[in-house]
Amino acid sequence: MCPHHTTASQKNKKKLNIGIVCYPTVGGSGIVATGLGIELAKRGHKIHFISYDPPFALDRKLPNIFFHKVETNGHELFKYPDYTLPLAVKMVDVSKKYKLDILHVHYAVPHATAALLAKDIARSEKIPFPDVVTTLHGTDITLLARDTSVMPVIKYSIETSCGVTAVSQSLKEDTIKALKTKKEIEVIHNFYTPRNSTKSASSVRKSLGIAPTDFLAIHLSNLRKVKRIPDLLAIFGKIKKEKHIKLLILAGADFTPYESLVQKLGISGQVIVKRDVLDVENYINAADIGVYTSEEESFGMGILETMSYGKPVLATNVGGISEFMQNGKTGFLFGAGKVDAFAKKVLELSQNPTLVVELGQNAKERAHSGFCAKKIVAEYEAYYRKIMSVCR
Repeated sequence: MCPHHTTASQKNKKKLNIGIVCYPTVGGSGIVATGLGIELAKRGHKIHFISYDPPFALDRKLPNIFFHKVETNGHELFKYPDYTLPLAVKMVDVSKKYKLDILHVHYAVPHATAALLAKDIARSEKIPFPDVVTTLHGTDITLLARDTSVMPVIKYSIETSCGVTAVSQSLKEDTIKALKTKKEIEVIHNFYTPRNSTKSASSVRKSLGIAPTDFLAIHLSNLRKVKRIPDLLAIFGKIKKEKHIKLLILAGADFTPYESLVQKLGISGQVIVKRDVLDVENYINAADIGVYTSEEESFGMGILETMSYGKPVLATNVGGISEFMQNGKTGFLFGAGKVDAFAKKVLELSQNPTLVVELGQNAKERAHSGFCAKKIVAEYEAYYRKIMSVCR
């Protein structure tokens, strides 16, 4: 064999330099992108996060992890600080210095848009630039694509990316319907790697004022309008006479707008809110079930997180949720806004601990077998290599 000949097998063993661009906040896309980067780094790839702040859940001391800060331009010429332009420049700089193989951007706007501008800059300066993979998480399609002022940019950013993935089949179909895009979209579901608890369930419950005999439901979200927090609160308003049933909300945003509703429903003694919690595993392990009331959900990371810790979930049957939740086996699915049905099932489960355990075991098995890092990260690795072979 020629010493310079590289077989397909050798190519697949080559470790990659991968740039990951995401929002560093608590939202699902940032958690997914960060988790993907960490798992890829464990496999020996060099991972370069590019953002205006370090990702929320990133341990920068981990091997093969690098962070490159984007400095936003606050020049008085601009009414609003610009992010897309300095992001594009940083992409060029990082690519040039570290010879990136793949630039994986999470969200079409502004990240894929900045990547395409960066690619043009690099080409004009005769600098090699990596293949761009864009992952759609939902907001860029379910919300931004409806805005005619940015819709053409989103479509262009998708069509001109080297590769495009969506976190669910539902989101893929929504994208094609909303944008009439011709670009091939690969469905790669989200994954979640549960962490070991550092506190016992009993100690967490005690710190929250939850008695051992109380039935605790948990909800994790950024509280955006599509999460329908009023519906979530209304469920517990329906069963407020059952004082032992409590709701814990791990909020990724300010809960103040909903405090008056809590008072109006008379459930202030049964609702506990914790803001920007890092050790979510300790709180999920202390709960009995999860409850999610979204009207739109391209995937539903909070649901998968809850299932991963062996907790059954009650959720709305919207978007991509049914692609990993199994109605009647890992929990129960309802139509959006069906507050009475939700409340009835919460009450039923609070009276049937055996069923809760059975559903929770099913949920854990489903999450760990079908939506684990080992499976999903391998799909991303294979997709990167596929894109690198067809785009070059």
